[in-house]
Amino acid sequence: MLAAAAILCFAIAAQPQTQPPQTQPQTSQPASGTSADQQPSLTVDHDPVPSPDAETTGPVAPGAAGSGAGAGQVTKGAGGRFTLRQDVDEVVLNATVLDSGGRLVQSLQKGDFQVFEDGVPQTIAAFRHEDVPVSIGILIDNSGSMADKRMAVNQAAIDMVKASNPDDETFIVNFSEEAYIDQDFTSDIGKLNQGLSHIDSKGGTALYDAVVASADYMAKYAKRSKQVLLIITDGEDNASSATLEYTIRRVQDLSGPVVYTIGLLFGDEDSPKTQRRAKRALQDLSDQTGGIAYFPKRIQNVDEVANEVASDIRNQYTIGYHSTNPPSKGGYREVHVEAKAKGMGRLTVRTRTGYFPRAEHSGKSGLVAPGSPH
Repeated sequence: MLAAAAILCFAIAAQPQTQPPQTQPQTSQPASGTSADQQPSLTVDHDPVPSPDAETTGPVAPGAAGSGAGAGQVTKGAGGRFTLRQDVDEVVLNATVLDSGGRLVQSLQKGDFQVFEDGVPQTIAAFRHEDVPVSIGILIDNSGSMADKRMAVNQAAIDMVKASNPDDETFIVNFSEEAYIDQDFTSDIGKLNQGLSHIDSKGGTALYDAVVASADYMAKYAKRSKQVLLIITDGEDNASSATLEYTIRRVQDLSGPVVYTIGLLFGDEDSPKTQRRAKRALQDLSDQTGGIAYFPKRIQNVDEVANEVASDIRNQYTIGYHSTNPPSKGGYREVHVEAKAKGMGRLTVRTRTGYFPRAEHSGKSGLVAPGSPH
């Protein structure tokens, strides 16, 4: 088993670099000395379990690039195994609906929704509101400033997993100037605790590199069609080769995970200007992918926030449609979803703001062989 794991990780590391896209929905120049085509690396450490195999449970592999992250029919068969059947050209949206008081709305039907792509109404082809299993990546800042926060953060991460669907699969990434996958996909709370315990708080914060590498890894190995990244950090990215714009684009290219962020920006480590930039970046990452950015006022609130994330994930609607604009035309498409129901007043729908159709990617996960030191 160990030999097989080593061979698998070596094969992943040998794959060619993925070239970055040439266009973005919102562009800005990379910071001085930063090249947008430098890919971050996600380093395996502490002998993670072998990566899950890519055997499909339906016509299309859950999480495969270009699959739209799977809005098709999910059924639970013998032995508790879930099977996904979907149309590869279907655009998939995971949507949270809130009433005017900010409360989750869970009683809507297919006819209560309208989807617009670049302002053009679309026909909803698939719809469900079920607590389906999810693939989750938990990315935790391991930089020096996080040292006194990690105990509370680790407990919050575990509590979020416990509040989630028991059939979810989760991997753990600790990142500073490099990102380490300290626990591969598992539902075992004990193994997740061990992954979170690999604390070596030092160095800078390469948050964007960690997100890109984790999204690539998830696209290749996740077994669940619905996918989420949860990021917990206390500061601004100051060490990535990737830019914020490239990071968002990469997630969109992969029809990738919904990104939830928790910014612990209440300390005195950074200036107000730095904190504002950090908050804006986390907000953009979440807004553009359909997630939520949380900014608790103190470390004691992080556990409550993590449980809110679990609740949000478990109470989403999944909407699928076939775009009236052929995928072959390429280009970024803006998406807007509205919901209206009698007697419910004004409803707010949160989902990803757009996508790139049928993205191609090499499947590179950024992993290298186990044994690299933190």
